Amino acid sequence: MPKLATPLTDIQPRTAKPKDKPYKLSDGGGMFLLVNPDGTKYWRMAYRFAGTQRLLAFGKYPEISLADARKSRAAARDKINAGIDPAQAKRIEKLNKATANANTFEAVAREWHANKLDTWQSRTAANILHRLEKDVFPLIGRQPITDIKAPVMLDVLRQIEKRGALDMAKRQGQVCGQIFRYAIACGKAELDPVPSLRGALKQTAKGHHAAITPDELPEFLRAFEKIEGRMYAPTRIMFRLMMLTFVRTSELTTTEWSEIDLDNEHWVIPWQRMKMGKKKLNPRKVDHHVFLPSQGWELLKELQEYTGNNKYLFPNLRDPSQPATNFGILAAVKRMGYSGKMTGHGFRSLAMGVIKERLGYRHEVVDRQLSHASGDTYGEAYDRALFLDERKAMMQQYADYLYSAASGKVITRKFGKAA
Repeated sequence: MPKLATPLTDIQPRTAKPKDKPYKLSDGGGMFLLVNPDGTKYWRMAYRFAGTQRLLAFGKYPEISLADARKSRAAARDKINAGIDPAQAKRIEKLNKATANANTFEAVAREWHANKLDTWQSRTAANILHRLEKDVFPLIGRQPITDIKAPVMLDVLRQIEKRGALDMAKRQGQVCGQIFRYAIACGKAELDPVPSLRGALKQTAKGHHAAITPDELPEFLRAFEKIEGRMYAPTRIMFRLMMLTFVRTSELTTTEWSEIDLDNEHWVIPWQRMKMGKKKLNPRKVDHHVFLPSQGWELLKELQEYTGNNKYLFPNLRDPSQPATNFGILAAVKRMGYSGKMTGHGFRSLAMGVIKERLGYRHEVVDRQLSHASGDTYGEAYDRALFLDERKAMMQQYADYLYSAASGKVITRKFGKAA
């Protein structure tokens, strides 16, 4: 019967001196401290598995104490007794950890984003990535995606809610859900925690973007006039054009100078860039006429001095080859004290209300200028024919209304004559 090794005491590893050759201090159960000639000391464990002699490393002394090494030995013995090779289990654990560290939420999100690029317009792709970089990556970007559970995801979205951006929190949840499902499909995650958050987030008003009413317009305009002198010129112009044209924010920010004819005061957005075009609601492929009032053309001529040498009316400050985002408008709205009360899309609802209630135009005329689908072929033909002149007059009257509303003396004219 072999002689059992005497367990080590705490002082033995600490006082062990190096020799000319490596030597071992045995603690029993196959575990020993290897002392090298250079003075370094390592915990090792010799064992047999499947008839083969093997060696397992527990780490360097004194980083790994005698007590810690014994715990590792006990765990290794439990694996051996269960028919598991502890060295192989350690290699698999190390590989899984390395894989998890590589598959952080940010890494997987950027991979998902790159995979979706050919299905998005450049403006959409830039917005999605910007929002992730702003709201999500700083909080969970470095965490392995497999470790992110519902409570963590809920906290991320509630941080967005706290600044009053309820709709943004909802949209970020949807984007994160797509990222998790992509990770599951690629074998990088097993669970999408986003569906579990249903009912935990604050609800937004269904079907409506935040927008002020026509009665609130004068005070809103006065609030804007107080800050516009301190705004970056292109952002100021973007804000005013949003009020004057009420095109969709994405349609305005992605407009190229090639679509603008300043000499003849002509602006047509190609049907491919319109929401109707993307949703196949425009079978006749009708381009959208943006009827700028005289104030709008003055703004574009001013803007040309700042960005006329660029591709876009509003180039991105970081990368001028890309269009700007609408965050300048949202920031201005926040500075005005209207965060949660008004959005870029809200200008469209405001225009609908003012033009119908205060200027007396028919719903279908306003609807065409908003580039809503008519739902019938004859409606589209009528759009191109009779509504163009009426819409042009309507847009000028709407601009006059806006420019006079802040003073409280507003012009209320119907098509062709003053009211």
